[in-house]
Amino acid sequence: MQRFGTLETEPADRVPRVSTFRIRQASELLGVSDDTLRRWAEGGRIATTTDGAGRIAVEGVELARIAQELAESADHAEGQPVVAHSVRNRFTGLVIRVVRDTVMAQVEIQAGPHRFVALLSREATDELGLEPGVLAVAAVKATNVSVEIPTAR
Repeated sequence: MQRFGTLETEPADRVPRVSTFRIRQASELLGVSDDTLRRWAEGGRIATTTDGAGRIAVEGVELARIAQELAESADHAEGQPVVAHSVRNRFTGLVIRVVRDTVMAQVEIQAGPHRFVALLSREATDELGLEPGVLAVAAVKATNVSVEIPTAR
């Protein structure tokens, strides 16, 4: 499983909400180099902020926006060779949209060029704290997709 470093989250007894990602983390999630992401920030394509340690970072909501933009514009590498696969596939990405009803919720995750849509109970969605910009994992087996929140290092 690929790890994305330390996430800034709420206390351990609470589910993490929208995270702030360091440049390296953000670039890994978008599938671009650190330098590319810095150039985009300097050019105004992506908004940045400063994390608690004074380093340049990207808010999860902004990262979700650019991930969706990249996927829609096909500005990403497609057709890359497959180096490994399994029956159980896990795709780490960002929640880009959550639509809640009284009983159910629709959650969209952008993982590189892949967009996953999961239907969960509203209760599960609320307990996981799923909102645009939250780092999540789409675990796919057969036709079922479950959503997981990775632990912070």
